[in-house]
Amino acid sequence: MYLREANRHVTEESLLERAKNLDTDALAELYDRYAPKVYAYLYRRLNDAALAEDLTGELFLKVLQAIRSGRAWRESFRAWLYRIAHNLVVDHYRRRPPAPPVPVSEQLAAGGQDDPVGTVEETMERARIQAALEQLTPEQQEVLALRFGEGLKTRQVAQVIGKTPGAVEGLQRRAVASLRRILSRGESA
Repeated sequence: MYLREANRHVTEESLLERAKNLDTDALAELYDRYAPKVYAYLYRRLNDAALAEDLTGELFLKVLQAIRSGRAWRESFRAWLYRIAHNLVVDHYRRRPPAPPVPVSEQLAAGGQDDPVGTVEETMERARIQAALEQLTPEQQEVLALRFGEGLKTRQVAQVIGKTPGAVEGLQRRAVASLRRILSRGESA
């Protein structure tokens, strides 16, 4: 524990260099720094806490395997982590069979509220927003997840996805405009 406290003041560059040499304290510190952020990203993309936790663990196993085989990050460790996380999400959705619909009575019971109408309305609104997000391009979904879900700045998102800040701003504008159109079409239907 004492070593981890002292490592908090270590620069990321030296930490990453030590991690490349399989220094267990450096690897543990990287995990401590990034696991909560990666978990939050995965949770927002999957809306499943247990799955996000499993994939966070899988991501760090992939990191360790990549370091051992010499296939680790080239420039930005953070961008590399989010790329791995993105790929895990894509792989999950590719392998997953469609989920059967959950009966309304189970949704109401899971809501745990005294207001069944409010619970149904909230569930329907979340489903409507999720369906609208799924109509966006994968790049637009990624930008929105990183900008609003993770709270990254445009410059940081650009670094993660390998685009210019201007391209990220354009993707974000188009994504928000598309969401407005999709959601307004649903209200008039």
